[in-house]
Amino acid sequence: MAVKEKNGGSSWLEWEDDLGKRDQKAIEKAEAELSDEMGLYYFEQFEFDRQFRQLKAYANEKNIKIIGDIPFYCAMDSSDTWSHPETFLMDEEGNPTALAGCPPDAFSPTGQLWGNPIYDWEAEKKKDYDWWVHRMYRTYAFYDVIRIDHFHGFCEYYAIPYGEETAEKGELKKGPGIDFFNVLKKRVDKLRIIAEDLGNNTPENEKLLKDTGFPGMKVLQYGFTSWDSYYVNHRHINNCVVYTGTHDNTPTRAWAEDINEGQMSFTRRYINSRNTDLNGLTWDLIREAYRSVADLCIIPLQDYLCFGREARINTPGAPDGNWQWRLRPNFLSDDLAGSIRELAEIYSRIPKSNSFIQ
Repeated sequence: MAVKEKNGGSSWLEWEDDLGKRDQKAIEKAEAELSDEMGLYYFEQFEFDRQFRQLKAYANEKNIKIIGDIPFYCAMDSSDTWSHPETFLMDEEGNPTALAGCPPDAFSPTGQLWGNPIYDWEAEKKKDYDWWVHRMYRTYAFYDVIRIDHFHGFCEYYAIPYGEETAEKGELKKGPGIDFFNVLKKRVDKLRIIAEDLGNNTPENEKLLKDTGFPGMKVLQYGFTSWDSYYVNHRHINNCVVYTGTHDNTPTRAWAEDINEGQMSFTRRYINSRNTDLNGLTWDLIREAYRSVADLCIIPLQDYLCFGREARINTPGAPDGNWQWRLRPNFLSDDLAGSIRELAEIYSRIPKSNSFIQ
């Protein structure tokens, strides 16, 4: 971070070759020249670590467990790629040989070029996935349970040759599969994971999830936008996590404003909702999530508060305006807490044991 600041915020790919390639003498020189700047970053990271550990200890004392998120890929301009280029498919000059994305489909005729470097899974396997093991250990310092984003990437991933302007010439390749998780289970104590398995569910993806034993995700909003959906309640199993929507979805009240008449009719008939106002419908959908057989139920705070699209956290694919929503003081109340408590008691979600978060 100190070197990046000195270089005007430019990517490490644009730094002088000796620093970009982490030449030992160049690193030592930069450490001597930027010791004050480095000291500030050390202090900030130390304080964040200390404060978050205190928060986690306090939550755990109250029998509250914290679920955190770990992305599947790293950014090209990240400390991970700069300090551990051997983990990724890169040439001797430090340039990636392939980038991540997804193939062309009906929604994107040229596919999606995400720009993330791709892991060198063969090299990682030879090292018992050492980089990933350390990454998991560090993440568990802050969280009790880890939700792994883009779980499908461990089954198969899309690799696009570096330099291509679109994703049309990419290639679908096999990921490390169950071998990766078998090693993790041996090397990481009490592996508590939720798999983000949303999107294109193939037989291979479903088998990998089943073989790991991790719970997947069921999002109710997806259940009412197509007939015979994978996500509606009667298709749930115990070993899964049910949501009304996630951080990538619009809040449920806004979702209800956007769906068409046929989808709204199906939704009302399925959940037996007589509410004519959207706030009431939102709470009917919350109740539907609570009465799922899923071991764990997660409701976004925006849905409890019946907020609309102004409270959306993230819009996938949109480069700006994300992760800015914050809860202002005094929006929560004892009445709301009582309503949540009542649902939890009715559907036995207070005493229920969840094996994957113990």
